[in-house]
Amino acid sequence: MKPTEPTTEVVELVPARIACYYRVMPLSCKNGQLRVAISDRADLDRLDELRLALGYTIEPVQWEEEAILESIKQYYGIGADTLERLSRTATDTVAVEEKEEDLADLSADSSIIKFVNQLILDAYRERATDIHIEPFEKDLRVRYRIDGMLYETSIPSQVKQWQEAIVSRIKIMANLNIAEKRVPQDGRIKVQVGDERLDLRVSILPVAHGESVDIRILQRSNVFLSLEQLGLSEQGLEVFNRVVRKPHGIVLLTGPTGSGKTTTLYACLDKMNSIHRKIITIEDPVEYQMRGICQMQVLPKIGFTFAAGLRSMLRHDPDVMMVGEIRDFETAELAIRAALTGHLVFSTLHTNDAAGAVTRLLDIGIETYLVASSVECVVAQRLVRLVCKGCSRRVKPDRWLCKELGLNAEEEDSFVGGEGCDACRGSGYFGRTAIGEIMVMNESIRELVSARAPAGTIRNRAIKQGMVTLRDDGLVKARAGFTSLEEVLRVTQSDEDLAGL
Repeated sequence: MKPTEPTTEVVELVPARIACYYRVMPLSCKNGQLRVAISDRADLDRLDELRLALGYTIEPVQWEEEAILESIKQYYGIGADTLERLSRTATDTVAVEEKEEDLADLSADSSIIKFVNQLILDAYRERATDIHIEPFEKDLRVRYRIDGMLYETSIPSQVKQWQEAIVSRIKIMANLNIAEKRVPQDGRIKVQVGDERLDLRVSILPVAHGESVDIRILQRSNVFLSLEQLGLSEQGLEVFNRVVRKPHGIVLLTGPTGSGKTTTLYACLDKMNSIHRKIITIEDPVEYQMRGICQMQVLPKIGFTFAAGLRSMLRHDPDVMMVGEIRDFETAELAIRAALTGHLVFSTLHTNDAAGAVTRLLDIGIETYLVASSVECVVAQRLVRLVCKGCSRRVKPDRWLCKELGLNAEEEDSFVGGEGCDACRGSGYFGRTAIGEIMVMNESIRELVSARAPAGTIRNRAIKQGMVTLRDDGLVKARAGFTSLEEVLRVTQSDEDLAGL
C-alpha cells in the first residue's frame, strides 16, 4: 500500500540516518503528530525510539517493507545516510581495501567506500548496464543506462561536496592514478554481489567541472546465450547454423556500440567450441572468459594491436579466429587473407546496414576481388526493448507511426504497448531482444561487389533475393507482441534513407 506522496518539508523532518536505520518513511505532519510508513505497526519499541529521537507523536501506517525502502531511495537518494554521516564528521577518511569485497556487505564502513558500493549495488539491482557519474558546476548527476536508455537516479544533494572523494575511490578500486586528473584513464574492477561475480569497466574523462566517470557493468553469467536465445528468426537461425559450419571465410557483424554484436559473436564461438577446433580471439577488452578458447587483449601502449595479434594468431594453427573490431586497412587485410587461407574469421564493423559493410572494406583500401571471394555473410544488428509483461496492453496503431513505417493503419490489427509499472520504472519496457538483417554472399552479390556497386544497389539486390531488412524483422516482432511500433521506428532507419548510401 502506498497512499499519499510525502512533501519535501515532511521528508526534511526525519534525517536520512534515522529513516534508513529504522526503515520508516515520513508521510505527513500535523499538530505535532508525524505519520510514518512502517512495516510492522505492532513494533512498539521501534515506535517509542522514533518518538524519542524525533520529538513527535508517531502515527504508524502499514506499508510493505519493499515499498518503504524504495521510497527512502526515491526521496532521500542512494546512500543518503552515508553522506549525511560524512557531512557531520568531515574528518572521516577513505579506507582502501585491497581484497575483492562483497558489495552487498554494507556494514563494513560508513564512508565513501560504502556509498560507492551502494551505488554499484543499486545499479546492478536495477539491471543497469552503465553508471554515468557526471559533474556540473553546482551538482553531480548520476544516471543509469537500462535497456539502452538513460534514467537519472536519485542521490542526495550534498553529494557534490564529496565528488573528488567518490572519483578517487573508484580510481583506487580500478588501480588507476588518483593524482592524475588531466588525461583520460581506463581500468577494470572485479566485484562480487552475493554469488554473482561482476566485471566493471571504468572510463574516466577530465571535463570542465571535474572528472566524468562511466562504469560498464558486465555480468559473466548473462553473456552465454545460445544462437537460439538471441531472438533470431527461423530463417536467420538457419543461416547462422550454416555459416558456423563453413571451413573458411569471414563473417562480419555490424551495428553501433551497444547493439549486441559481442553477445552474438560469443554465441557463435560457443556453438563451434569443441575439442576438435582451435579457437583464438583478440579483443579490446576481453569482456567474458570462455573455457576452451584462447583469448587475447590488445595493448596499444606496447604496440600489441589487432593487426599484431592477428599475425601471431596465424602462427598458432587456429581453425577459427575472432577479431574484436576491424578499424584500419592493415587489420582488414590480415583478416581477409586469413579467411582466404583456410580459416573461419569473425569480426565487427561500424556500419548502418549489412550492405554498407562490404563497401566500407572497399573504402579503406581492400581490393574488390579479396572482398568478393572472402566475405561469406554480413549481419546487421540492433537491440529493441521488449514490452513489459506486467503492464502490456493492446493498442491501436497511430496513423502517423504507421505512415513512417510504411504500414496501412486501416489494414493493421492492434499492437502491444506498455502502460508503465514499478517493475519497468514506468517505461513500459523490460529487457531487450535482437533484430537483424542477414546478407549471405552469393554469386549475384559477389558480381556487384567486384563491379564496385554502391551499397544501395547491393542492398536492393539482396532484398530481391529474400533478405529481411532490420525494419521488417522489427515489424515481425512487433506483430508477434514482443515490442512496440515506436521502438521499431526508434532503432531502425527507413529503407529510403539506406538506399541512398
